[in-house]
Amino acid sequence: MLIVLAFIILFHVASAILLFVATIHNAWWVVSPPGAAVIFSDLWYSCNSTCYPVERSHTADAAYLQVVQATMILATILCCVGFFVFILQLFRLKQGERFVFTAIIQLMSALCVMIAASVYTAEKDTFHVGSIKTGSYGSSYILAWVSFPMTLISGLMYLVLRKRK
Repeated sequence: MLIVLAFIILFHVASAILLFVATIHNAWWVVSPPGAAVIFSDLWYSCNSTCYPVERSHTADAAYLQVVQATMILATILCCVGFFVFILQLFRLKQGERFVFTAIIQLMSALCVMIAASVYTAEKDTFHVGSIKTGSYGSSYILAWVSFPMTLISGLMYLVLRKRK
């Protein structure tokens, strides 16, 4: 049982780290113009040698970007809260009970990641300016999609898991 518990904790921590990196790192969108510096764009800034805010990010035109920002932050917060709730439930639950509350929080985190990555995929052209629309998805975008099944599987594991001696 101790090995299963260690695996679940490591899996949860790994998904939280992926969420943090995907939210913070500046590589959701990468543009490599020939003969020019590579431009990295994330949810808040576009950077080459200097960083500048995403244009029109505070307007109604960029409402989709604001949805992605909010849901990624919410997913990261929920994943961290889920970990602390799991630790609390580990010491508070009676023997034989399931970690349902932790599972619900993890599943909500997975839903937020899926919403964020899906909205970014569908609406990336609405908030990128013309000069960087010809790029491709970056590593943070990929990490967001990788963290979705990890948080989903983590939430399902908590549904199945029962507290034992």
